[in-house]
Amino acid sequence: MNQRNFLKLVAAIGLASIANAGAWAQTSFPDRPIKLIVPYPPGSGTDTVARYTARRLESALKQPVIVENRAGGNAIIAVQAVIQSPPNGYTLLWAANGPVTTNVALYEKLPYDPLKDLQPVARVAFSPMGLFVPINSPYKDAKSLLDATKTNPGKLTYASGSATYAIAHEWLLSLFGGKAIAVPYKGSAPATVDTAAGLVDFTIVEMSAAIPLVDAKKLRLLAVTSDRRMLAYPDIPSLQELGYKDFFQVAWWGVFAATAVPRSITEKLEKTLLTIYSDAETKEYLDKNNYSSFLGSAEELKKFQESEIRRESRLVDQFKIQKL
Repeated sequence: MNQRNFLKLVAAIGLASIANAGAWAQTSFPDRPIKLIVPYPPGSGTDTVARYTARRLESALKQPVIVENRAGGNAIIAVQAVIQSPPNGYTLLWAANGPVTTNVALYEKLPYDPLKDLQPVARVAFSPMGLFVPINSPYKDAKSLLDATKTNPGKLTYASGSATYAIAHEWLLSLFGGKAIAVPYKGSAPATVDTAAGLVDFTIVEMSAAIPLVDAKKLRLLAVTSDRRMLAYPDIPSLQELGYKDFFQVAWWGVFAATAVPRSITEKLEKTLLTIYSDAETKEYLDKNNYSSFLGSAEELKKFQESEIRRESRLVDQFKIQKL
């Protein structure tokens, strides 16, 4: 064998070894802890469901799954942490609407592209939102509150926990012809707490963040944002019942990874998540916490994400919601 052929053989063996090592790493995934990045503070509905999911993933994958809260910047900080991490599947984004759909509609210039920089893994569940006021508020129903935003435009304030909630508030106010002042927060948990304390007049947040304060008689629930009443609160109407026929807004959750993460890894995560969210234990958890199953494969989540971006962009344009 001459020197040239020998070098070709060595190179071929080296490339094969690298390829086999990569394939082995993917098939053996995971072999160390996984980090699940949550874009909002502890205590929010998004955080609560993420922690349940982390516990179930730990059991299924036989590795620790660590929840890390990266709040701030309307979830931009969390997304950047994921897309700048090594593309090996060990850093994942636990996403709600905001970072992967709403930010696209609401920002003039977003420092990432969720359709190019992130890949969907699986969609799992959703929660209705509710319209809440402090328990001592003079507004006993949704109509009286919304009337006040119309007769006294700009006098009332609302707590906005994310870009998604900003659109929900402005959409509802635009439908009614009212106006209120937005007070931004780094998530639904602090927005809900300050509403209960009377520091703002009202808020729209996912039910799970606010229900403990409703049960503690610190918040009053005026309406829900889904298309039907909730079984747990049969006396509370939906906004659609009250005449806002097109108003439907929920908080949904799914997992995303950096685009360069190998599909063999995200496929394993996808199958594991969909299995967890299809079993009896999760159904009981969802029912107990007023959540609903919302299963979607990576492909289904991609199509849903694209349709939501189009829908929310239309809302921003139609109701002239100020972009950030």
